[in-house]
Amino acid sequence: MITIDNYLDSHYIHRSNWLRAAVLGANDGIISISSLAIGVAAASSTREPIILATVAGLVAGALSMAAGEYVSVSSQTDTEKADIEREIQELRDMPEEELKILAQIYEKRGLKKETAMQVALELTENDALGAHIRDELGINEISQANPIQAALASGAAFTVGGVLPLLIILFMPVKGMEYSLYAATIIFLIILGTMAAKTGGSSISKAILRITIWGTIAMVLSALVGYIFGVKV
Repeated sequence: MITIDNYLDSHYIHRSNWLRAAVLGANDGIISISSLAIGVAAASSTREPIILATVAGLVAGALSMAAGEYVSVSSQTDTEKADIEREIQELRDMPEEELKILAQIYEKRGLKKETAMQVALELTENDALGAHIRDELGINEISQANPIQAALASGAAFTVGGVLPLLIILFMPVKGMEYSLYAATIIFLIILGTMAAKTGGSSISKAILRITIWGTIAMVLSALVGYIFGVKV
């Protein structure tokens, strides 16, 4: 039996919060660690400096991604909480004005004035705060994100993404490693873009094109820096 909850859960938008954090983390892990390794590989003839730089970048990057995501989502959550507290106070102080505001919102969405007021009245009787949070403030379950969940998803995804180029560094020959890293990274990015597109229900070709172009730019610039400023060790 199909219920409204099952129907809503089937939509891709309900995956947007964790999918965004996971894709961003994995993409950043693959590209940043590969770019770092390519830059060092272009300036080194031994494996040890490349491994050291890669591991250091992996640890620092994962922690930075997790911390950045946590701070960002927490700031958003704090702003939403402040708006909700303000709305609670306004509903206490001027309920009639808030009812009119709600009705005007529905009227702007296409309802007749009388219908809009009737809808506002019924929703207010059922859950006034919930109606204003959803329709006046635009806050809902989809837009709300959990700071800890987002931080863990982003940090873990960065680690998984960063480990992939590290494996190439450990097992591929040092000579010409920058080319091996580039080829492997493009393959990783294509797989990531395909998975993200399928999970999010978007165009696979667009996702792959977008992710590989920006990844290529980052790696080429990093290699260029390594070749120009690097000293072979």
